[in-house]
Amino acid sequence: MTTATTRSAERRISPVFLGILAVTAVTGWATWTGFAEQPGVAVFLFVTAAWIVSLCLHEYAHARTALHSGDISVGAKGYLTLNPLKYTHALLSVVLPVLFVIMGGIGLPGGAVFIERARIRGRWRHSLISAAGPLTNVLFAVVCTAPFWLDALDGVPADFRFALAFLALLQVTAAILNFLPVPGLDGYGVIEPWLSYNVKRQVEPFAPFGLLFVFALLWVPSVNGVFFDMVDAVLRALGIGDVETYCGQSLYRVWEGTNEFCAVSR
Repeated sequence: MTTATTRSAERRISPVFLGILAVTAVTGWATWTGFAEQPGVAVFLFVTAAWIVSLCLHEYAHARTALHSGDISVGAKGYLTLNPLKYTHALLSVVLPVLFVIMGGIGLPGGAVFIERARIRGRWRHSLISAAGPLTNVLFAVVCTAPFWLDALDGVPADFRFALAFLALLQVTAAILNFLPVPGLDGYGVIEPWLSYNVKRQVEPFAPFGLLFVFALLWVPSVNGVFFDMVDAVLRALGIGDVETYCGQSLYRVWEGTNEFCAVSR
């Protein structure tokens, strides 16, 4: 119905995204085979490229759901091409999340595709559009952890296993952070259509600062501890232990040199 009103060129996958996908595949192969002389370099490139792929899919999920809910403008904006350069805030959508992964190993929620909400009717549709992005992170985490919870790790090289574990950690942190009911995050977008006009009006001025507020809270040791305890609990439920995520992050941070404990564990 709505897809018929978008041109095929507006739905064609971008060469930029295909290039990122190719980097993910090649560096994933290098991580699996041990082709690179320094495995940390391959892990760094593989996880970073795969993380950008997940960011693109996150934003695409928002846009595609909006398209089917009535906002046909997303096609003309380039959101359906999976091209990260077409996002409203490329800095927030790609650059900052990647920097946070490099600096701290946190899957920072990105922003944003601009949805013309006035075109969409029905509170459930608005909620689903907001939920579609973090649900993509949930699905990505399930796929990354499949070898663990399926007990199918026989023959999987240690470096690749560690890389998948760290990538899964990023997806879980992104999903949890995104689902927080904080203005400016997707979790608030899920509940916003069900709030009264007065509540929405009072909260609206704080929306631009929601992500900064969450980031500041994560610097509080007690809050940070509770957050990562929750992340670890989810990962353990998916079959991933602390050793896998620790060694995955250690390999990823190639500039810090070889971690002896993880070298022995490989």
